[in-house]
Amino acid sequence: MARDIESKCKKCRRLKVKLFLKGERCYSDKCSLEKKKSERFVRRRRTSQYGLQLRGKQRVRWEYGIMENQFRRYYHLAEKSPNITGEEFLRLLERRLDNVVYRLSFSFSRAQGRQLVNHGHFLVNGRVVDIASYLMKEGDVIEFSKESKKSALVKQILEASRQKVIPEWLEIDKGAMKGTVKRFPLKEELNQEIDLNLIVEYYSR
Repeated sequence: MARDIESKCKKCRRLKVKLFLKGERCYSDKCSLEKKKSERFVRRRRTSQYGLQLRGKQRVRWEYGIMENQFRRYYHLAEKSPNITGEEFLRLLERRLDNVVYRLSFSFSRAQGRQLVNHGHFLVNGRVVDIASYLMKEGDVIEFSKESKKSALVKQILEASRQKVIPEWLEIDKGAMKGTVKRFPLKEELNQEIDLNLIVEYYSR
């Protein structure tokens, strides 16, 4: 299986955008983007249109932690939808199980969420699902397994997430350590900082 071994902090520095790939560290002054500009100033050439498209695509791919082949498959799947391609594409990424785990604050980062899923820590509708790319459906219920609920790490994650805001399209019951996909995210609930046109242009070349 292909793996992306490039430094997470390097990706953020390259894009000059926080991708929150390292969980709690990204919220602290240890984040590499918090360093003084003078410490990381690099003279850059003007970026071409292709370069902008590539950067826009890479930003989303890195943020969700997906390899190129799978990322492209999501795009082609979105193309077949009657909805607007860019919006549907991002909606598919939001529906991934590892992302829903992260959005519910059941993990500090998507990478950690992916690891927890792969290790069988979650049930979806009462059954263990250990595939991070599993696409959640409306009404699906996700919860920690019985054994995982006793884990010190899980308790630490839930304690740290008390102040975090959960998206409107999700519902959480922290006492029962479970969450529900009420509906799919609306256009205005998707990340407005992402330029979806760049991704559409990139794959339409």
